Order: sequence, then C-alpha cells, then structure tokens
Amino acid sequence: MKDHRVLSGMRPTGQLHLGHYHGVLKNWARLQNEYDSYYFVADWHAFTTHYSDRIDLEKNVSDMIVDWLATGLNPNTATLFVQSKVPEHAELHLLLSMTTPLSWLERVPSFKDQQEKLKSKDLSTYGFLGYPLLQSADILIYKAGLVPVGEDQVAHVEFTREVARRFNFVYGRESDFEEKAESAITKMGKKQAKLYRELRKSYQETGDDESLVKAKALLGEQQNITLGDRERLLGFIEGLGKIILVEPEALLTEASKMPGLDGQKMSKSYNNTISLREDPETVKQKVNRMPTDPARIKLTDLGDPNKCPVWQMHQIYSSEQTQNWVKDGCQSAKIGCIECKKPIVDSIVSELEPIQEEVAKYESNPNLIQEIIFEGSERARVVARSTMEEVRDAMGITY
Repeated sequence: MKDHRVLSGMRPTGQLHLGHYHGVLKNWARLQNEYDSYYFVADWHAFTTHYSDRIDLEKNVSDMIVDWLATGLNPNTATLFVQSKVPEHAELHLLLSMTTPLSWLERVPSFKDQQEKLKSKDLSTYGFLGYPLLQSADILIYKAGLVPVGEDQVAHVEFTREVARRFNFVYGRESDFEEKAESAITKMGKKQAKLYRELRKSYQETGDDESLVKAKALLGEQQNITLGDRERLLGFIEGLGKIILVEPEALLTEASKMPGLDGQKMSKSYNNTISLREDPETVKQKVNRMPTDPARIKLTDLGDPNKCPVWQMHQIYSSEQTQNWVKDGCQSAKIGCIECKKPIVDSIVSELEPIQEEVAKYESNPNLIQEIIFEGSERARVVARSTMEEVRDAMGITY
C-alpha cells in the first residue's frame, strides 16, 4: 500500500495530551508502515484562531516533533515536516483562492461551529474564513490520496475534492487535450489500448463505477506512458480535462475514546487534559481531583459507575478484573473514590514513563531535532515544487 500517500497535520498551539496520543498519534504510527505517510506541524494554521496570542511557536514546534518521535513516529519511514518550511503551500492556497467561490467557504460546517465555540476569539478574519482552503492546499500539493480524519472532518475532505475538481475543470482543458489523450492511448499497446477504450465507453455510456475502477488500475500498471499522460487519460475517461490535482479520499479513523478529567472529550479548550509530559505527582493530583458520582457524598453512599467520569478512564486503562472490582466496590460502597482512582493513576504513569524517557533522549540532542525538521521539510518541498510546476503550467504562469 506504499503507493498510496497519506497526509495529516496538527496545530502547535500547546502541549500534546493523552487525547492526541490515543486519538491520533497511535494511528499515525500504524499508518506510517502501511502508506507513504506525510505528517506536518501546521504552524500557519495556529494563527487562524491564535494570531493575537503570545505563543512560543519555536518551542511548540520543536516539542511537537519530539513528542511525535517519542510516541513512535519514524522520520525514516514517514516524512515529518513543518508547514511554513514549505512556502509552496501558501502559493497553492493563493492560486486556489482565485477559483474557489466564497459561498463554499461560508458553508463549511466548522466555520459556524468554531464561531459558536470560540466566542472569546476574534474570528472575523480572512485567515479564519480561508483556513479550510489552506487545508485543501496542504493536501492537494502532495497529491495525497488518503486523509485520516474523524467523522466530523469528512466535510473538509469533501470540500477539498470540490476544490480540486473545479481547478481541474477550469485549468485541465488543454487546447489539444483530446489529441494528446489519443496519442497516449496508442502508447499503451494494442491490447491495453483496446481494453482502456472499452472501459471508458462502458463508464461514459452507463456510468458503471466498476469500469472506472478497472480503468484506473489499468493506467496504474502502464510502464509506457508518462505521469502526465496517465493523468490525461484519467481525465479523459471521466469526461474532464487533465487531472492536475488529485481528489483525496477520507480515511475514517475511530474517534478518540479518551475522556477528559471532567468526562467531556479531552481537549485543551476544556482545560481537562493530562499532557504527555506530566510528572507522576501531577497526574495523581489531576486524577484525584476528578469529579465522581454526585450521589457518593460519604464513603458509605452507594454509587453508580455509569454516572462517574472515572469509570470511563477504567474502561480504557483497566483490566476486566479491575473493572469488576470497581463496579462491585462502588455499587456496594466497599471502596472510596480515591482508592478507585489509584489504578488509573498507576496505569497512566506507566504509559507515560517510556514516552517521557524518549522525550528526554531527544531533548538532549536539539541538533538532531533540527536536522529531522530540515530533512523532512526538504523532502516534502521536492514533492510540493513538482506539483506547483504543473499548477503554474496549467494556469499559464510559466513565463
């Protein structure tokens, strides 16, 4: 599956926490072994909602890369880079803004949702309105076929598909497109050319999706045609022009089940997190302050684990035996809430210990971190430059 490219990013707006680890980083570490993976620190995106905050971006970016490495991301397997080190992202964002209708940006679901949730922030900026388009540029510039997202982010991927489709329609129409496509077909050899024509006819006349899938697979196997010809023939079968920007697919990931200290989703905005760098004593204090079943005021009061945020933590961290002990002890008032929380504290501390050992190792070698950022960003920039050459050529700005 390494011929499929995955891309995802994360904003450096604060310390990474257990929600990031369980909801994103463990998944990224798995995907890096299955796909050609690109993961980036989205430092420009930090300004969309935090432009006036005094964030130490340099430290946040470095800490984020360190945390990624400490939780299993491998710079030799995945391309790890920083968005602002690849300025082609900004150029593609600008050029895409020329063809993207304003109404498309205003209807992105998160536009109104964020305005509701972040009323304390000034979100009346173009940067905030346009950030989905910058996200699209982040994806499209690497021709990423897959974007790992939760269900709430699928709309962003669909928006990106629409942006790519519109750009391809406007700028993929070469004056001699059909002649170039026909020439490319003959390069495939008689047998393969005949099969391609049959599949194209079947798809265009009957809308048979299976024919489209088979045609794409056929083109992917061809050794006698250039990448440009392959993209032309993809557009030719779909009735479009040359495919310049690839429409990505959403790679649905499980929503993080990691609850925050108050039972809500763990999030910096809710101030309910345990960071990956939390020391054992602070972990203990935070867990011990967690609210519990409000019916348990005295030790002798009977409780209900289903009404207690701590129980959600047990479902992630505790064995079946420990969970049975918790249920019995809570419902019959055999154990107190602090006693109930102790296995959670122990499990989190044990989980964080090897991560923090790796963090200390990487932090002792800051030059290595800078090298990883530089080399990853340069690798990413090679791909980004190649895409921008095609985009500029299609738009006629190669003079």
